[in-house]
Amino acid sequence: MNRSKPISGELLKLKDEIEGYAIEFGLDFFPQIFEVCDYDTVNILAAQGGFPSRYPHWRFGMDYDQLSKGYTYGLQKIYEMVINTDPCYAYLLQANNWVDQKIVMAHVYGHNDFFKNNAWFSGTNRKMMDVMANHGTKIRRYMERYGQDAVEVFIDRVLSLENLLDINVLFETSQIRRNSSSSNTDVEEGEFQNDDRSQALKSFMRTKSRSEKPSDKVEKKKFEDSPEKPLTRPTRDVLGYLMEHAPVEEWQADIIACLRDEAYYFLPQRLTKIMNEGWASYWHSTIMTQRALDSSEIIEFADKHAGVMAMSRQNFNPYKVGIELMRDIEFRWNTGRFGKDYNECTNMKDKLAWDTKVMKGREKIFEVRKSHNDISFIDEFLTADFCNRQQLFTYKFNPRTGRMEIDTRDFEAIKQKLLMQLTNFGQPLIQVEDGNYKNRRELLLRHLHEGVDLDGTYAHETLKNLYGIWRRPVNLATKYEEKEVVFHFDGKDMKASH
Repeated sequence: MNRSKPISGELLKLKDEIEGYAIEFGLDFFPQIFEVCDYDTVNILAAQGGFPSRYPHWRFGMDYDQLSKGYTYGLQKIYEMVINTDPCYAYLLQANNWVDQKIVMAHVYGHNDFFKNNAWFSGTNRKMMDVMANHGTKIRRYMERYGQDAVEVFIDRVLSLENLLDINVLFETSQIRRNSSSSNTDVEEGEFQNDDRSQALKSFMRTKSRSEKPSDKVEKKKFEDSPEKPLTRPTRDVLGYLMEHAPVEEWQADIIACLRDEAYYFLPQRLTKIMNEGWASYWHSTIMTQRALDSSEIIEFADKHAGVMAMSRQNFNPYKVGIELMRDIEFRWNTGRFGKDYNECTNMKDKLAWDTKVMKGREKIFEVRKSHNDISFIDEFLTADFCNRQQLFTYKFNPRTGRMEIDTRDFEAIKQKLLMQLTNFGQPLIQVEDGNYKNRRELLLRHLHEGVDLDGTYAHETLKNLYGIWRRPVNLATKYEEKEVVFHFDGKDMKASH
């Protein structure tokens, strides 16, 4: 897709100006590349997760259609797209006015700094632009060889499981991965090095090669008829487990590996949505108000900024909550409103006037930006005072009055509800427990119950897609009313046993 072009002229001068301000404020970022494009191109990029080249799939077209209609009917507008790569690519909308371009550039440098320095992004592949393109090429090749419908159906099944991930995988080093693989010693290391297969698939192929040595091939039928070894320890990396242990073809294992790599690439962005947007918004606000704005642009900037920060009772705005929490942390650490003395102060007059002039706020937010994700960010820095000032309450619809009304002002209840929504993005925690359940080569997964019951419809569809990959009955253990229930899917029906 060559529908974007590098910036030039006045935009290039503006880029150099904004970059100078970002450096002045202490931001540390990858080399930044801006390209400019029309709105249709921005919609295509947004539908494809920000990447110009992806594998062909109907969901990208569906997302593009939604975004295009949203823009046509005035329901939404995308101002920019920024990608976590080195160098960092960002796309500017051609139709943006001058103030918009200033805001967007300043915002992008905030994201770039966050991508480079936040610990949760430390293990991501910064060359993902090339990786995504390679994935697309390989999957198109598989479609030509095995048929578009067969490949697309398999992709649908894998994508329905792409949220079943283990965040600990983000911190796995190459040494840990080598140590965890039991197959490295049986195949010459160079055998799979000089091809375009993913690292995960190479591990799969080494395992397959080991299991199909000449001496093993004699016993192949006997091996196929015998049950798999049981899983030694549970794992939440469901896609990784399926890739290594499901009875799939090589091309199917490669597709699982590709989609798994992409899911783990996007995972840190999902884990840090509030922080990432809050950090970028903090810096676009700071750079604009303290450096980049001309006096004639102040009102227009205030109008655009207020529009982005608006938050209704029905919706949670990560931009608003993120920037206000960053500002609150900066204020508290500038005035010394933290630590034992402040927390144990019982005189409200003294507490309201508290100011030790320690002035460590800017240092603190840089520290926070480096190590936290959304859950630890909210858990550590969300306070009752902040909730009251920002009117962060829980609301529910009152059918008698026809309005959204405050359900509770209790801080702990509000905080726990927010943390619950952020934990695994509000989705159930699922782990693989056994690949040889009841000695029948059936798959057993367990729902780690956190107080919210599984949705039966979603459970049925998930087991159906798992069955399509595992090709044997699959089971899911969970709890209802403190009693364990195991859902069993045999390819036709789902049954529950207590």
